[in-house]
Amino acid sequence: MNRRNKIAMTTEELSAYLDEARNMALCTIGKDGYPHVVAMSYMAKDGCIYMSSFKKAQKVVNAKRNPKVAVMVESGDAYSELKGVLIRGECEVIDEPEAVWQIMKEVRDFQGTTVTPTEDAVLKERAKKRAVLKITPVKTSSWDHTKLPEGVY
Repeated sequence: MNRRNKIAMTTEELSAYLDEARNMALCTIGKDGYPHVVAMSYMAKDGCIYMSSFKKAQKVVNAKRNPKVAVMVESGDAYSELKGVLIRGECEVIDEPEAVWQIMKEVRDFQGTTVTPTEDAVLKERAKKRAVLKITPVKTSSWDHTKLPEGVY
């Protein structure tokens, strides 16, 4: 077994890791061909990644133009502590206000934020100007350097 396979997370480890993290980097491709990377709050659900942004945000414009995106979560300080996941996928832009509102509430729940009725009304109004990015994974790579033999790196 090669080293990459030894440090890959299992399906269960990957799910737990994504459930624990709160932010990830989203990479879209700008019209000039350069990567556009931003930090995003997200929700992992049913094998997909969901996040929201303003409809006119550069990341949304980029995803509409080219739905091939990547997201990454990484943690750890020392090399032997590094853990992470890189997901390359297809991004669907959802901009129907009712659907956006429902998903925004789910993302807040996933993030551990309780939404009061007053906040819910504000969220529903904000959803009119926002879009949800739904990322369906095409290829996933993960690493957990704590699986490496101690003292090797």
